[in-house]
Amino acid sequence: MSQEIFKEFGHNPIELCKDWLQEATNSEINDPEAVNLATADKNGRPSNRWVLIKEITQKGFKFHTNENSKKGRQIAENPYASICFYWKSTRKQIRIEGRIEMASSEEANEYFQTRSIERQIGAWASKQSSPFEHWDELEAAIEQYEDKFADTNNIPRPPYWKGYRLIPESIEFWIAHKDRLHKRFIYSRENDTSPWTATWLCP
Repeated sequence: MSQEIFKEFGHNPIELCKDWLQEATNSEINDPEAVNLATADKNGRPSNRWVLIKEITQKGFKFHTNENSKKGRQIAENPYASICFYWKSTRKQIRIEGRIEMASSEEANEYFQTRSIERQIGAWASKQSSPFEHWDELEAAIEQYEDKFADTNNIPRPPYWKGYRLIPESIEFWIAHKDRLHKRFIYSRENDTSPWTATWLCP
């Protein structure tokens, strides 16, 4: 069964993900790199939200966030997650499941420096996922860090602002077809060094 899928879509599902993302980049209005990230706490209670994938390599799918946020805390408790791309413009979907590893400090530093100054300030000012009473509190925090870094050419990365990489164990592709008989197929592997196998899934 793998050979039929390999012949049509190739042996490397990560490269196929990159191809589909590039296709969507040419047609999607906003944030084609957005994925719905699902995590769970130590008791298995799930939570999901949208994040932006900043790099796709053979290592996996990288995103960045505050480790003190809800998703950061859940990843620390239960380092397995799922992400899902969906593009209305191409009517395609990719579901990826696997474990989460923290990216290196060097990677996090390198990406942080590509962010605009406003977004760098925001990373310092926002205690992500923490409640607060008045919007003025957030604006005051932004002003505080604007003043603090006013004479700084390179704003440092906050120590809690990390990079994470999802290492895929399975990657499912979905293409919309008429009568809801969608084309679905999944690549899977036993570990990071195992070869990928592939099979069709019923719609």
